[in-house]
Amino acid sequence: MEGLSSRPAPLFAAVRRLYEWVLSWADHRLALPALFLLAFAEASFFPIPPDVLLMALAMSKPRGSFLFSAVCLAGSVAGGAFGYFLGMAFMNTVGQWIIEFYHLADQYSQVMALYDKYGAWAVAAGGFTPLPYKLFTVTAGAFKMDFAVFMAASLVSRGARFLAEAALFWLFGPPIKQIIDRYFGLFTIVFMILLIGGFIALKWII
Repeated sequence: MEGLSSRPAPLFAAVRRLYEWVLSWADHRLALPALFLLAFAEASFFPIPPDVLLMALAMSKPRGSFLFSAVCLAGSVAGGAFGYFLGMAFMNTVGQWIIEFYHLADQYSQVMALYDKYGAWAVAAGGFTPLPYKLFTVTAGAFKMDFAVFMAASLVSRGARFLAEAALFWLFGPPIKQIIDRYFGLFTIVFMILLIGGFIALKWII
């Protein structure tokens, strides 16, 4: 799971149980509120990415994929704002605990350097890639990045990620999950190239 590759086997077992518990909500009548809360929590402290439940719901009801992705986006952006607040106001306590619990101390220093050099681009990358998004939200708060810029970057990057997944399920149905699982890294690289190219083109046009 994301950010936990160096953790011992018992923790992997615990995360696996969490993973299965998250999936169990796909058939629950409160699946949408659960998806919102999962996306909110993952953006600040929870280990399981919301894509797990989003994909399960999209597989069961492909025509509802865009509704599911919108709920997931709303929860993730709200959770990102909460993570930002934790980093800004409680970095030495709660924020530090999150970093240490997930063994992200080295990555925290690297992300701080990325924020110093690239600003919102680091948030955009963190919001779309499989990297722990909580690391980027908490660090943005600790870095005291402009909140409006942070929220805009979160909205664009997380929206692109979840809407892309929704579109694939809406168009192709359940079989697309295997393709996403196998080539997600490649999709991420291609998307980031297109995203950066789009911004560059827009700058030249304006």
